[in-house]
Amino acid sequence: MSDLQYRKALEHISPYKPAKTLVKIKEELGLEHIIRLAANENTMGCSPHVQEAVNAALKDIYLYPDGFCHDLRAQLAQTCHFDPHQLIFSNGSFELISLIAQAFLNPGEESIIPEPSFGWYKVVTLGMDGVVNNVPLKNHCIDLQRIQREINDKTRIIWLCNPNNPTGTFFTQSQLESFIADIPPQIIIVLDEAYYEFVTDKSYPDSVSLIEKHPNIIVLRTFSKVYGLASFRLGYGIAGQNIIGNLNKIRLPINVNYLAQIAGIAALSDREFTKAVLDNNAREKQYYYQVFKEMSLDYIPSETNFIMVNAERSSEAVVDEILKKGISVRAGMEFGMPSWLRITIGQPEENRLLVTALKEALPK
Repeated sequence: MSDLQYRKALEHISPYKPAKTLVKIKEELGLEHIIRLAANENTMGCSPHVQEAVNAALKDIYLYPDGFCHDLRAQLAQTCHFDPHQLIFSNGSFELISLIAQAFLNPGEESIIPEPSFGWYKVVTLGMDGVVNNVPLKNHCIDLQRIQREINDKTRIIWLCNPNNPTGTFFTQSQLESFIADIPPQIIIVLDEAYYEFVTDKSYPDSVSLIEKHPNIIVLRTFSKVYGLASFRLGYGIAGQNIIGNLNKIRLPINVNYLAQIAGIAALSDREFTKAVLDNNAREKQYYYQVFKEMSLDYIPSETNFIMVNAERSSEAVVDEILKKGISVRAGMEFGMPSWLRITIGQPEENRLLVTALKEALPK
C-alpha cells in the first residue's frame, strides 16, 4: 500500500476514460472504414491553406514557439475586430477552463453549472476543492432565472455553454443582458461559445460587446469546430485585461505549439472554406429535421454542428447497432438523456448513410 498522500479533492474525480480509437474499433468489428459522427468534429476537415502553411513550417519545428502568440493574436484581432490585449490563447478550451478555476475558486467556493452541459466544468471545480451546484435545464435550455435564484455568498463562477453542449440550444442577447444585470460583480460569468460560428439565429448574443461594461465576463472560443483544427488543440478567451492578466500568471509560458499557431493563422485567412462549412451545416441540419419529422422522432432544434434526437429506446443499444454499420454517434446516457442520440452534422453522404443505419436500428 502506498504511503503517498494525495489531495482529498481527487477522491471525488473519476479518471478521464478515453474513447476507443478508430483503429481498435475497426479491429473489433472487422470494419475497413468508420464515419465518425460522435465528437462534433468538422468532417469537412480543415482549409487547404492550413495544410500548405503547416507543411511549409515543418522546417522550423526545432524552435520554441512564440509564448505570446503575437502573429496569431494580430490575425485574430484583425479578422474578428477584437482588442488584442483582451485575448488569451490556450491548449484547447480544456486548459482555459482549468485556468479559470485555478484563478478564481478557493476551497469550499461554488460553481453553478447547468446540467447537462460540458463535463469539464465539474472536473475543474472539484479539482480546486470547490462545490458543484448543478441546475437542471428547462425544456432542454439553460434556465437563467433558476441560476439567478441559486446564487449565494459562496458562488464564484457561473459556467454557461452557449449554444449548450449537448442540447444545441441557446439564450438570446436580451436574456443574457437581463441575467447579467442581476449578477454580483465579484462572480465570474464564463460564456463558453465553442459553437458560436454555427449560430444562424439573429438574436444570439454579441457577448464580446458586453465585456467593457461587465468586466466579470470571459468568453471562450475554439479553432476545433468550424476551422477543423481539433488535433492542434487551439482555444482562446476574450476578457478584460484584469482577467487576462491574472490568467497569464498561471498559464504555462509556452502553452500553444508552433504548428497550432501557424494553422490558426491560415484557417482565419480562408473565409471561403469557413463559409462552405457553415453552408453545409445549415443545409444538412434541415435535412435531419425533415427526416426526423418523417420518422416521427422528437429532436431538439440546434444552433450547432450537432443535433439531439430521441430514439425512444436505449441510446447505447442504438449506438452499438449503428456502429456495426461503420458509423459512430454519441449515446445520451452520459448526459442523463438515456434514449437520446447526439449526432454530428457531417457531409451529405455521411448523413444519408447515418439515416439509413438509424432506420435499420430502430424498431419498425
